[in-house]
Amino acid sequence: MFVPETLCYDEAVSGKNEGLCEGVSSMSGHSKWATIKHKKAATDAKRGRIFTRVIKEITVAARHGGGDPEANPRLRTAVLAARAENMPADNIKKAIQRGTGELPGLTIEETSYEGYGPHGVAMLVEVATDNKNRTVSEIRHIFGRFGGNMGEAGCVAWMFHKRGSISLPKKSATEDQLLNIVLDAGAEDLRDDGEQWEIVTPPEALDSVAQALKKAGVEVATSAVTMLPQTYVKLEGKTAEQMIKFMDALEEHEDVQNIYSNFDIDARVLEQVSGG
Repeated sequence: MFVPETLCYDEAVSGKNEGLCEGVSSMSGHSKWATIKHKKAATDAKRGRIFTRVIKEITVAARHGGGDPEANPRLRTAVLAARAENMPADNIKKAIQRGTGELPGLTIEETSYEGYGPHGVAMLVEVATDNKNRTVSEIRHIFGRFGGNMGEAGCVAWMFHKRGSISLPKKSATEDQLLNIVLDAGAEDLRDDGEQWEIVTPPEALDSVAQALKKAGVEVATSAVTMLPQTYVKLEGKTAEQMIKFMDALEEHEDVQNIYSNFDIDARVLEQVSGG
């Protein structure tokens, strides 16, 4: 079902048509942020942090689900992300072996932090760390610097739904072409988000939808399991700038793996402030 973004945002906030938007909320500002991050990664000095982030994900995925990417969907997704960043095959192999215990290495633990950013924006921050005490202190400091505060577990998690998310440029395919490809592969929704298409899937169907797009020769910008908000907080002006700087500061932290938020900022403002 195609649901216009403005309908989901406006009516989710107002409380109307809850059945229409429930579970397939507007991806809005956060999806645009993910696309801008993808563009910036190829041009700025953040490649080292990206490698560290992907290596941690590979190691944790291998530890939890085994070292065979074909039998471990999470590991397969992480390996594909590593290859997309041109990570050497030897680095990928060693990260898998550290996860399975074939090679020694630090014990990396996953955890998540919840709280509120500028203007009451809900925040979920996933980390992978070898020192939880150090990481929680540093993340709490970042929240405080930008007028936010960390909360107890569960304080904002209920505002999000776990979904697969795929974004691709409008030039990649028409709406009809995409519908024919993705719906049969298990997608829930296709959305027009301005300059790009947004495809929403159940988490378990993300890989099959991505593979269907690849088989059809469709260019994909980003593909990941994410947490989509049920409603959004519209930000403008200085508050929007503060939010983007907050996101950048979190992204800079070496232990942060993923950030989920319910802000909605105009794409043009996002690109101007983030330099995208």
